[in-house]
Formats: sequence, structure tokens, C-alpha cells
Amino acid sequence: MALHFLVDEPSADGPAVTDAVPGDEIIIAGAEAHHAAVVRRVRVGEEVTVGDGAGVWLTGVVAASAPKRVAVTVTARTIAAPPSPRLVLAQALAKGDRDELAVQAATELGVDEIVPWQGARSVSRWSDDKAIKGVARWQSIVREAAKQAHRPWVPRVSAPVSVAGLAARAADARVLVLEPTAATALSAVPVADGAEIVLVVGPEGGIAPDELDALADAGAIAVRLGDTVLRTSTAGPAALAVVNARLGRW
Repeated sequence: MALHFLVDEPSADGPAVTDAVPGDEIIIAGAEAHHAAVVRRVRVGEEVTVGDGAGVWLTGVVAASAPKRVAVTVTARTIAAPPSPRLVLAQALAKGDRDELAVQAATELGVDEIVPWQGARSVSRWSDDKAIKGVARWQSIVREAAKQAHRPWVPRVSAPVSVAGLAARAADARVLVLEPTAATALSAVPVADGAEIVLVVGPEGGIAPDELDALADAGAIAVRLGDTVLRTSTAGPAALAVVNARLGRW
């Protein structure tokens, strides 16, 4: 598979990816250039792809390759429409790196937005400063995972919310709460009849009863994934796989 560059900032040398057309020369610098030239050893004449993370997708040929500067001559340009319905993962904060594992896998599996939320049983806690750093960390993970997966759209990481914030989304979206004790299987719930599907994953200790009640009162639906209890790092990606299959994307 061709090497993919993600260039989501304007270039000081040459046209921006957003504006580039066949015949233009795109300049990749900084860490992207170093990784391509030194780690991946991209060569002149090699075909690559370049995206801006917001739907623009360029195909091109490497014209120059150096650790600080890779030049790509654009040969084709397409625009990928944003996915519909949008897939949102509301991932509870979890200890260790389990929430980060979920974020990475969810990005590879096609999520469009990730919403961190602090459940009553979340061991990990984000204060004001830690929340800023946490969102930045998740966004970095998302960016790298989206690049690795060759995604034309990079998912957004939203500001952390409480269970009340999740409940509010039920007014405009189909909110599905992953709960092992639920009577309804995720595979039995309609998913193609809305603009947005929100999958809510709880922390290691599960979603507290009062939180489940608040979400249900707002119109969310509790669903289960099989007969086993999945880790918080596994549940979201597993649910995304089911929904992707139901939507005919896989």
C-alpha cells in the first residue's frame, strides 16, 4: 500500500493540500518528511497519497526526498464525502492505557467523533488542566491512527462531558449504551435511520445504575454485545465493527 501523508496545516512552501490540483507540487516538511525519508525510506518516483484530514485526497509521485523536505507532484485529486450516518464513540475514562487503546482501534474502525466522559465508576479523573492534556493526547492518537488507516476524514475528539452531556445528545442522535445485562442485542437495533449513532462505553466497573436511568430517560437504548463482558478497551471497537457491518460498509 502506498505511503500516506496527512498534512492538515497550510504550507509555507507551495500550495496547501486543500487547494492543490494535478500538476501542483506539494511540500511535506517537519516530522512527516523525516518519517517518510528516514523511517519509511520513500524514494523519488514512488507513488504516495496525501490528505488534509477533511476529505481532500491527493495521489502523487515523489519528486524529491530528504529528511527535512519531501516534494510530491500531484497526479489526481478527489473529495471524499463525510460519512453518514456519523459514528460517535463516547468512551469513559479508564485506568492505564485502556481508554487510549479504545481510541486508537475505534479510529482504525471508522469512528467519526470520540467523546471522553467521566463516569461515576471511572478510576481515571481529568481535572481542568488534565482534561486539556488528555484531549490533546487522544487527538494525537487519533491523528496517527487515521493516517495509518488511510482515512480521508480524521475523527474529532470533543471536550469531556458528564452523563448529562451524553443524555442531551439523545435528542438528535440514536444513543446506544453498551450494557452486558441489556435484553436487546446491538445486532437487533436499527442503525441506518438517523444522522448520528452514539455508542456509549462505560469504565472498568461499568455504568452506574443512576447513569443508566438518566440515559434511558433521555431516550437512549441499552444494548449488549454477546453473552460475555468485554473490557472497556474492547467494547467500543467491537460495537463499531457490528454497526459497520449493519450499515453495509464492511
